[in-house]
Amino acid sequence: MTFCKEVRIECNDLWQASFEHPFVKGIADGTLPLDIFRHYVMQDAYYLSHFAKVQAIGAVKATDLETTKRFAFHSEHTCAAELALHESFMELLGVTEGDWEEFEPSPSAYAYVSHMYRASEGDLADVVASILPCYWLYFEIGERLKNAEPNHPIYDRWIATYGSEEFGALVKEQMERMNQLAEGLPEKRRTELKERFRRSSYFEWNFWEQAWVRESWTVKTYEQAGV
Repeated sequence: MTFCKEVRIECNDLWQASFEHPFVKGIADGTLPLDIFRHYVMQDAYYLSHFAKVQAIGAVKATDLETTKRFAFHSEHTCAAELALHESFMELLGVTEGDWEEFEPSPSAYAYVSHMYRASEGDLADVVASILPCYWLYFEIGERLKNAEPNHPIYDRWIATYGSEEFGALVKEQMERMNQLAEGLPEKRRTELKERFRRSSYFEWNFWEQAWVRESWTVKTYEQAGV
């Protein structure tokens, strides 16, 4: 069994949690409140700006020019295609320059980015293991929602983007690369890579959640009961 098949099975609980999250279901049927999506898209723009940098680190970690070229392409694609998509959403959602001046990453977005940078201290296999869930999970969601009809200018486009053949080709390329990098590695090393993949899978689920609750750095106070 390939590395990707193994780790997909082992992380199925987290992936199912993403598929069933009310954020994802709300996109599918068009009922997701726009203020929640607005929070998500601003946090995702922050995340993707760092995702592109981690992809660029992958280009540096590569040991052959063809892989360096491909990672550079992936990084450029994130900057051009993904961020252009988000910019169009920002306009539709009425996000202003003032909103960006006041923006700060949510604790979950900050933690996910920190996790990717920590993984990038390793070799190329560590980089791919940490970024692959973002590619792959979004593609699976896009595939699952292909027949959904939210009838919404933002959610229709979101589904079409992540269920597209172009995006699918990028995902499959990284899956093949992950399998090649993991092939023949000692079990201890494969376990390390699986842990990176699982943590990213958790952060993917948590990204829907942080948007759903509009997570911030506000500290809540709780009344002590029975004291």
